[in-house]
Amino acid sequence: MNEQAHDAAAIERDVMEYDVVTVGAGPAGLSFAIRLKQLNPDISVCVIEKASTVGAHILSGAVIETGPLDALLPSWRDNPPPICVPATDDEFWLLNKDGGRKLPVPPGMNNHGNMIVSLGAMCAWLAPQAEALGVEIYPGFAAAETLHADDGTVIGVRIGDMGVAKDGSHKPGFTAGIDIHAKVTVLAEGARGHLTKRLVKRFGLDADSDPQGYSIGIKELWQVPEERLSPGKIVHSFGWPADNHTYGGAFLYHLDKGRIALGYVSGLDYRDPDYKPWEAFQQWKNHPMIKPLLEGGNIVSAGARAIVTGGWQSLPKVEMPGALLIGDTAGLLNVPKIKGTHQAIRSGMLAAEHLAGASLAPAGFDAKLRASDAMAELRKVRNIKPGFKRGLWFGMLNAAWETVTGGLSPWTLKNKPDWSSLDRLGEHEQPKRDYLDRTLEPRDRLAGVYFAATEHDEDQPVHLKVADTSVCVTRCAQEYGNPCTRFCPAGVYEIVEQADDSGAVAKHLQINAANCVHCKTCDIKDPYQIIDWVTPEGGSGPNYQNL
Repeated sequence: MNEQAHDAAAIERDVMEYDVVTVGAGPAGLSFAIRLKQLNPDISVCVIEKASTVGAHILSGAVIETGPLDALLPSWRDNPPPICVPATDDEFWLLNKDGGRKLPVPPGMNNHGNMIVSLGAMCAWLAPQAEALGVEIYPGFAAAETLHADDGTVIGVRIGDMGVAKDGSHKPGFTAGIDIHAKVTVLAEGARGHLTKRLVKRFGLDADSDPQGYSIGIKELWQVPEERLSPGKIVHSFGWPADNHTYGGAFLYHLDKGRIALGYVSGLDYRDPDYKPWEAFQQWKNHPMIKPLLEGGNIVSAGARAIVTGGWQSLPKVEMPGALLIGDTAGLLNVPKIKGTHQAIRSGMLAAEHLAGASLAPAGFDAKLRASDAMAELRKVRNIKPGFKRGLWFGMLNAAWETVTGGLSPWTLKNKPDWSSLDRLGEHEQPKRDYLDRTLEPRDRLAGVYFAATEHDEDQPVHLKVADTSVCVTRCAQEYGNPCTRFCPAGVYEIVEQADDSGAVAKHLQINAANCVHCKTCDIKDPYQIIDWVTPEGGSGPNYQNL
């Protein structure tokens, strides 16, 4: 073994001991930690976060239902998050290329009493409140793997090494990642957490559930002249630029101080191998009903992330020996409401109450979650998102039926894995795009990466592991035309031509890992499931501002 192939098991590592370690400082992880310390201040709780600061990797719409936050922190309105605008008006639009018509707001999307927030700023606001209770929070610490006892029980996590070069050698500043041991490990990684993905497979947590489903949400925060906005106004749209067989919709939230949050959500169960989620968002921004709000303004921040959309029938078992799952990691987002934060907080509190009353034993949490209000809410809407797999108009009719009946249909529609939905080239009837000539910034994906402020050391191991790159220039090129070059919102994947010493030109996959905004779309949508997203060096990735 040479110096460039160190055996990680042989590295001497420091060990930290806690009662509980929580992976992820999002709304679920922080709410869990706060509630646990409220119930028992003597329990030692550690929260580790892969972002450089709490909130830097958090991206969401976000309109939140405040009930669970009221229960967690009853006096939070005395010192609210820095962006927190009461919802005032709702609008729901069906768009075509040239205009649109306003429709009645669906009951589940009525936001009276809700708050528009920046979820990243909200998490940064929650963190010091957790620390005031004695929670130890470590941003810049990326959990690289779970630790297990001989019988398989989860006993903690290992933090990724720092200072490893792209070739695997140790740079002068190399620091071995520490091992954090705990009586229970709480996974709050958000959608498609890489540790969660491994644990689901290891413990067969999805044996009795449908495959999980996802969408990609792409968001921008703009600064525009203040007189254009009506703080608290909430607009959702569907229709153009998506065709009738592609699940897609947009949001536009009027904040305060001339700030406006907008984004586009594309279901990753789309069939069209040529579909480009990022381009769909940019097209929507240039629609005649949206563009006048933005012209002359400036982008403040931009980013993308996966959204978990499988719902009730895709919920895996959320407990295993030594660990449990909460929030988006478990898959608790309510798709018709387009809301998951209240569910994340609710599940975090429920997990804390369970562990505090069960001597930190995870056993029984799965049953408690399934019997809770969180799951009752998801069961009522379980058939709405799957209904759109049969097209926009069937989906709308089905959604109306499920809403009227309160989800009492005697059937449950099934979910299939998103990667299996892609049609092959030549088998897909190409939709009429009917796209516009765009003028608003950003003009391309690399410009969008700039506004995500993403940073990765160029000389660190590539965190996007492709099991067999030969597939990319053979089967995938022939069957799907390399969809990774289109579904990635950051231009990470490129097929490039290169001449060898003899002058022969060959194609190969180039991975621009430094562009990655950690949305994990590639891990989800790759039709061969050979892309594995893992955590890069701690602190790497986007640095979102108020997304």
